[in-house]
Amino acid sequence: MITVTEPQARAKILPSIAWISIATVCGLTFGFIAQVICMAVFSTAAPGTRDYVVYWASGQQAVRHANPYDSEALLRIERSAGFPAGKQTMYMRNPPWALPLVYPLGFIGSRAGWMLWSTALLGCLIASVHMVWVMHGRPRNRRVLLGYSFAPALICVIYGQTSLFPLIGLVLFLRLHRAHPLLAGMSLWLCALKPHLFLPFGIVLIAWVVVTRSYKIAGGAAGALAASSAIAYLIDPMAWTHYSQMVHTSGIGQDFIPCFSFLFRYCINPKWNWLQYIPCLLASIWALRYYWQRRTAWEWQRHGSLLILNSILWAPYCWLFDQALVIPAVLHGAFLARSRRPLAALALASALVEIALLCDMLRPGIIAIPAIHHWTYWTAPAWLAWFVVTCRPATPGSDPESNSLPETIRMAATAMTTPPRISTT
Repeated sequence: MITVTEPQARAKILPSIAWISIATVCGLTFGFIAQVICMAVFSTAAPGTRDYVVYWASGQQAVRHANPYDSEALLRIERSAGFPAGKQTMYMRNPPWALPLVYPLGFIGSRAGWMLWSTALLGCLIASVHMVWVMHGRPRNRRVLLGYSFAPALICVIYGQTSLFPLIGLVLFLRLHRAHPLLAGMSLWLCALKPHLFLPFGIVLIAWVVVTRSYKIAGGAAGALAASSAIAYLIDPMAWTHYSQMVHTSGIGQDFIPCFSFLFRYCINPKWNWLQYIPCLLASIWALRYYWQRRTAWEWQRHGSLLILNSILWAPYCWLFDQALVIPAVLHGAFLARSRRPLAALALASALVEIALLCDMLRPGIIAIPAIHHWTYWTAPAWLAWFVVTCRPATPGSDPESNSLPETIRMAATAMTTPPRISTT
C-alpha cells in the first residue's frame, strides 16, 4: 500500500490551486472581452463615448486637409459621434507622423470606423502575443493566456486607445532585429507613435546601434519616420505648427495622470511641469549603465524586458492602457517562472485592474476620478517588481536581474502612500 505524506499531498494540491486560479481569472477576462465586443457590435450606444472618437475626428479633419488639432472643429465632429456634452475637446496627442494611421478613418462613419479600429487593435494584441510565444520556442503550456488576458491590453481594446500599435512595433523589432534589421527598424515607427513611453529603451537602442554598427535598423527607422512625416505634410502642411500649438494650449500639464512621474511632481511642486521628466532622466542614466555592463552579451528579448518595464514606470506621463507595452516582458517572465505561484499572482493583479474597470462601467459618471485610476497607482511598479522576483537567479552569482530593481521603487511606494488631493471643481 502506497502512503502519501503531507508534503507530497501539499506539493500536488498547491499547483492545482494555482492553475485553477489562473484558469478562472483568464476565463473571466475572455468572457469580459467577449461581452464588451458584443456590446460594441450590437449596442446602440454611440462610439463617441470612447477615446476612439478623437482618432476618428482627427481622421475626418485630415481627409479635408484641415487642422487635425483644431479644438472647435474636433469638438463639433466628436459631438456628432455622441461625445458627451459638457466635456472639453479631446485631442490626438500623437506626433504628426501618426496622421497616416488615422487618415483612413476619415472616409467612413463613426460606427464603421469603430469596428475597423477595434478589429485592428484586437489583431495587434493577438499577433503580438503569438509572436512572443513563438520567440520563446512555442512552449506547450497555457502561460501564453496571461498575455491575451492582460488587463491594460483589455482596456486598450475597450477604450479604442492606440497603445497596442506600439506594442506590435516593439514585438516586431524583437522578432526581426537579427534576421531582417531593415524591417525591424521600420517597425520602430509604430513605437514612435508614443515616443515618451520608450525614452530609456530608446537611448539604449541608439547606443546599441552605434556599438554594434547595426545601421540598417537606424536606416529603417529613419526612412519610416521620413515617409510618414512626408505623408503628414501632404495631409496638413502646417501639421507640426498646429501640433505645437495644441501641446501648449490643450492643458496636458494640468491633467491628472495616475503615474509615478505625476506623483513625484505633485509631491514637490504641482506647478513645475519639468519635474515629471526627472525620474525619466535618472532612469535613462541607469539604463545606459545597465546596457554598458552587458554590452558584450546583450540580448534584446532578455535585457530589453527590464528596459521596457522601467521605461513605462518612469515615463513622463503614462496611462494604465499604455502598460500594455509590458506584455513581452511579462510573458518572458511567465515562461521563465519556476513555479505556478508567480503566475497566479500575476493573474490576480490583472484581475484587480479588471474589477476596477468593471466598477467604473457599472457606475458611470458617479465619481469625478474613475476607480480605474485610484486603484491602479501600483500597477507599473507591480509589473516590474513581479518580473524581478520571478526572474531572479536560481543560484547566487549568476547575472542578477534581481539587482536591477531601482532604488526609486521604494520612492514610488512612499509617494503612493500619500496620493494627492485632486480638485473636482
